[in-house]
Amino acid sequence: MCSLPSPASSIRWGIIGCGDVTEVKSGPAFSKVLGSQLVAVMRRDGAKAADYARRHGVPRWYDNARALVADPEVDAIYVATPPGAHLEGALLAAAAGKPCYVEKPFARNTAECDTILAAFRTANVPVFVAYYRRCLPRFVEVRDLLASGAVGTLTGVRLQFACRPPAIDDTRNPPWRLDAANAGAGLFLDLGSHALDLLDHLIGPLQNVHGCAANRATPLPVEDTVAMSFTTANGVPGTAAWNFTSAFPADECVIEGTAGRLVFTIFGNEPLRLESADGVQLFDRPHPAHVQQPLIQTVVDALLGRGECPSTGESARRTSAVMDTVLDAYYGGRQDTFWTRPDTWPGRRR
Repeated sequence: MCSLPSPASSIRWGIIGCGDVTEVKSGPAFSKVLGSQLVAVMRRDGAKAADYARRHGVPRWYDNARALVADPEVDAIYVATPPGAHLEGALLAAAAGKPCYVEKPFARNTAECDTILAAFRTANVPVFVAYYRRCLPRFVEVRDLLASGAVGTLTGVRLQFACRPPAIDDTRNPPWRLDAANAGAGLFLDLGSHALDLLDHLIGPLQNVHGCAANRATPLPVEDTVAMSFTTANGVPGTAAWNFTSAFPADECVIEGTAGRLVFTIFGNEPLRLESADGVQLFDRPHPAHVQQPLIQTVVDALLGRGECPSTGESARRTSAVMDTVLDAYYGGRQDTFWTRPDTWPGRRR
């Protein structure tokens, strides 16, 4: 068992990997939520770790993850590295008996998720995952509207996302989000995971998942287009498609029912649309300054015994399992270290 502070105290956090995601989205929130402090950060480049600590008012910095985890004044760990290092960082936290908050996606594949979950079960401490959309005001509103029956009985779900191709200056040294060893796949794991986890939260675990992926235009071996179908736990059919090399951007999720439909974006911040026989209603629920702050508050509340967090290792594993199912044929299986054998991927362009 870990020794957490008393309910009157606060959780003291250490961050492994204080890169871009921690600058605004997450890092500052650890010192803003009730019952929480950010006391240490780590980055392999010690000068960058020191700079981050100075700019954000963090008392200590490290260039070694083991040293940060071993710090007796650090109660819990935030693993904010690319997914390729999630397993290592999370296992360090579990071995030290310290709760952990892991960036999304949980890991490169479901097998790594299972290894992390087993370690935390053995340590008897919790692990949470940064699928922060579960707590953003706009999506809390969507869930409330669905629960109120605003669209009636659900009849279908449709999701589409498209973006222009990313800039690739050197195919031998691609951005980490396009390198399977670091990301676990292409942009589908980085961006698609947000939508899939949100659907898991809004309409229940996804079942009967079928899908396919292809590389149509990217000069790298990872996928750049994905399409899938699914049903919800109560049988509502749905489809989703991602195109990461499109000439025209798109971002739309439509949840339809017998009395209306909800239309919203996954990555935007504009008002939600509820369309029904009564007309169109708009719900403006802007993002907070630090988008992970509402979820981090639930993590802290759970650790202090005063609430629950909706994004756990178990819920995040479901999203990873869905993505593995969709990408399985492209990578020739995803339960092994497939990122070490790119020449065997059936889906890659030759």
